[in-house]
Amino acid sequence: MKYLNLFLALLFAVFAVVQLNDPDPLFWTLIYGIMALISGFAAFRKYNLWLMLAVLAVLIFELFKLFPSITGWVQDGMPSIISSMKAEEPHIEFVREFLGLLICFVVLIFHYFNYRKKSLQRAAEEGLD
Repeated sequence: MKYLNLFLALLFAVFAVVQLNDPDPLFWTLIYGIMALISGFAAFRKYNLWLMLAVLAVLIFELFKLFPSITGWVQDGMPSIISSMKAEEPHIEFVREFLGLLICFVVLIFHYFNYRKKSLQRAAEEGLD
């Protein structure tokens, strides 16, 4: 698990650095940077529940904000989002942002369940003493 979390930390750090070249770098650099920190600390079984819940709230808000654009993209027959790196049509940017948020959401849920598992183990150990 440690190596998976270190890999995720490195991956999100790379994502954050790549976002510095984006037209709106602040939000995405912060989100990916925070995900890198959460994953890095998780590699050493250190979790901050309040930070995870705050990021989760932001992710859910942003996912719901982008959801109408995603449904419009699906209704349009899901045109390609990989034709070029430059987002020439609005749906390309919306879908890519949605997928980025979804990746963060899934990884954050993964970390939350690991946090819960660690908390339950600690509670069981304290109950035995």
